[in-house]
Amino acid sequence: MLLQDKVIFLTGGSTGIGWDCAKAYAAEGAKVVLVARGKDAVAKAAAELGDKHLGFSCDVSSDAEVKAAIEKTLAHFGKLDAVHNNAGIGTPAKAIHETTDAEWDALFNINLKSVLHTTRHAFTALKASQGTILNTSSLVGVIGQEIHAAYTATKGGMNTLTKSMALDYAKHGIRVNAVCPAGTWTPMLRKWCAEQPNPASIERYLDEIHPLGYCPEGDAIADACVYLLSDKARFVTGHIMHVSGGAELGYRRPL
Repeated sequence: MLLQDKVIFLTGGSTGIGWDCAKAYAAEGAKVVLVARGKDAVAKAAAELGDKHLGFSCDVSSDAEVKAAIEKTLAHFGKLDAVHNNAGIGTPAKAIHETTDAEWDALFNINLKSVLHTTRHAFTALKASQGTILNTSSLVGVIGQEIHAAYTATKGGMNTLTKSMALDYAKHGIRVNAVCPAGTWTPMLRKWCAEQPNPASIERYLDEIHPLGYCPEGDAIADACVYLLSDKARFVTGHIMHVSGGAELGYRRPL
């Protein structure tokens, strides 16, 4: 039980990689606080995890809502051991000159400014527990991606923010790391794939960008997250962990 009795505040936890992480954390003994915008989805996910866990509807781009959710967490559990900043959006898929101010602001407020909000309001509790912060980044924040400039900017910012936070908070005993997936099968990705003119070719492409030969399910990412939040990673901070099947190496499997 690598996370026995740890209280983990998980944003974007009701679907996709976040939901796989929530299940993995619970299985390792953690008490999970699921946070996401969809009230019904959060309630359903928390109920499925069990009565030891909590779920709050919260817009992570709102400082006031994040503050309220963390205060409720502390009132219920009396402590906080980890924050996993997983919430994020990927749209729009546009070149930068086509991106509107509203689209840019939405991406940065949800993907990046949310980390400011959770850290601001969780810092005192994490300092007390000598806890951990984990950020969900993306490989495209390292290597870039065509027609996704604003999104990649948020993830590139996430990577350097993670390192700066690790330096700032090491003296308080708080570790800060990021997990960096490439392709990962989530409901959002499956929906997008099904909408393409040739879904089979897209699925093949998503498999072949990973030298290990397949696009993984979210549980592969969750396993890495369990490690980074556990005491097994007690001497790991400021690390951007690629969980990408080698996609960043630039090799491709032969056709």
